[in-house]
Amino acid sequence: MTHSPATRALDLSRIRGWLFDLDGVLTPTADVHMHAWSRLFTPVLAEAGVAPYTDADYYAYIDGKPRYDGVRSLLASRGIVLPEGEVTDAPELDTVHGLGNRKNAAFNATLAEEGVAAYPASVAFLDAVERHGCLVAVVSSSKNAPSVLAAAGLAPRFEVVVDGAVAAREGIAGKPAPDTYLAAAERLGLDPSVCAVVEDAESGVRAGAAGPFGAVVGVDRGAGAEALLALGADVVVHELDELIPALDTRPPSSGATRPTDTEEGLA
Repeated sequence: MTHSPATRALDLSRIRGWLFDLDGVLTPTADVHMHAWSRLFTPVLAEAGVAPYTDADYYAYIDGKPRYDGVRSLLASRGIVLPEGEVTDAPELDTVHGLGNRKNAAFNATLAEEGVAAYPASVAFLDAVERHGCLVAVVSSSKNAPSVLAAAGLAPRFEVVVDGAVAAREGIAGKPAPDTYLAAAERLGLDPSVCAVVEDAESGVRAGAAGPFGAVVGVDRGAGAEALLALGADVVVHELDELIPALDTRPPSSGATRPTDTEEGLA
């Protein structure tokens, strides 16, 4: 575990809520997603006779976005126009929703076969956050967040989960809009100004930077530290346990409880 001067100098004294993206931040399911997207688009783009799919496409057009938005963005990058279809479209259909459902089937099959384990450094940071009495939430564009949390053994830690299913059901705009993170802060009973957003995706960092949050932490899993800083991250780490020294500069709270009406930071 290494600690850069930037992480040591980061002021987390007012942060009382931590809003974590899931894939690529708490769990390495980003790899599962990347493989699923590659299996989806490699034959689709080959059949269309356009530039082949690469990992760079994932970071530029897909990472962090709601599934169907990722399909639209990637297709647009190649000048491909398909019918929208319906959410209930079969995975075999060549529509935006059909392709999205095809990708989801591939993701769930891989998750069932291989399982997933949380990043040890992220668990260590989560332990430290809870030790300091902070509240936590998961904010994910994926509709599979509950199953991923359960598979990784993290589900009991998160009472608040704002995922793609919640966003669709409640009409909350997805990343890069800040709305899902704002919704999570509200569910924790905290003002966004005392919450930190933790993201590895460009669209997620944009979402954090677009809101009135107390801090935006980027986790570099491939997007690049310079890119995440340029998009609004206050600091970028390779592993979340790099932030523990900065967290330890603040006095621990008496317990991980929701704020009362008289406490600072109530939404």
